[in-house]
Amino acid sequence: QVQLVESGGGLVQAGGPLRPSCAASGRFFSRYAMGWFRQAPGKEREFVGVISRSGGSTDYSNSVKDRFTISRDNTRNTATLEMNSLKPEDTAGYYCAADLYGGGGPEAAKYEYWGQGTQVTVSS
Repeated sequence: QVQLVESGGGLVQAGGPLRPSCAASGRFFSRYAMGWFRQAPGKEREFVGVISRSGGSTDYSNSVKDRFTISRDNTRNTATLEMNSLKPEDTAGYYCAADLYGGGGPEAAKYEYWGQGTQVTVSS
């Protein structure tokens, strides 16, 4: 069983940064790919990005590429989503997720465990 807990969301002005993180329980954090997704009210869940088990590879959606960066610290069981140049359209609940058996990717169904989410609100 893996528990994921996000923190670090909040309210920020457009153009500003925010850095939510995800803390994982358990001993095998380095064995799973970690993804970030977001969901705005009335919209479907959207892939944000993913980082490989070692942290050596990342992939992002086109909407956040060049603005968001995912990193991980396998010694601290944490994954971080560094968000820069935020836009009002980035407003959503942000969720981290763990893929225990694959390399993650944009499909939410690949991920076995999910956090409860942290709200990010970007004001114009």
